[in-house]
Amino acid sequence: MKKKLIYGTLLFGSLLTLAACGSDTAKDASKAADTAKSEVSKKAEEVKEEASEATTADLKDGTYTAESDYDSRGWKVVHTITVADGKITESDFGYENEAGEKKADDEEYNKNMKDKSGVSSKEATEKLNQELVDKQNIDDVEVVSGATSTSNNFELSTKALIKAAQDGNTDTVTIELPAE
Repeated sequence: MKKKLIYGTLLFGSLLTLAACGSDTAKDASKAADTAKSEVSKKAEEVKEEASEATTADLKDGTYTAESDYDSRGWKVVHTITVADGKITESDFGYENEAGEKKADDEEYNKNMKDKSGVSSKEATEKLNQELVDKQNIDDVEVVSGATSTSNNFELSTKALIKAAQDGNTDTVTIELPAE
C-alpha cells in the first residue's frame, strides 16, 4: 500500500515537473497538474479500496482468539471472533484478570470509569464488538469517546485476528499492547 502511495506521489511530482519544463504557458502546466492530481486521486482510492478489501477478504470459517500479556494493572486483552460463511458473526473483546474475571463485569470499575470518562468498560466493549459484526471492517469501527485505549487495543487485536482468519490459523495469537 505504501509503495502505491509513493508511486502516486512520484507520478504527480514528475508530471508537474514535465509540465513546468515543457510548457510555454502556465495554462498548460495547470492542465497537466490537474490531470496528474486526478491520477493520484484515482490511485489513492484504489489503494484505499484494496486495504478495505484486505481487512476482511477471504476469511476462513472458525473461531480465532488473541491475547496479550497482563498489563501493569493486572488485566490482559482477550478477544475472540467467530467467522462463518466468510463473515465475522461474533466478536467478544474484553479484559481479564488472573482469576479470569472480566473487567466489563466489575461493577465498581464500571461505575468509576463511567463517572470519570462518561462510558463504562462494559458499554465500550459492547459497542466495539457490535460495530465490528455490523460493519465487517475494523477501519469503519469508531473510537469510543472516553475509551480511547480500549478502542486502540480493540483495533490491534482485531487486525491480528483478521490476519489469523485469512490464514486459517486457529491457534491463540499473542499480541503486544503499546506501552502505557
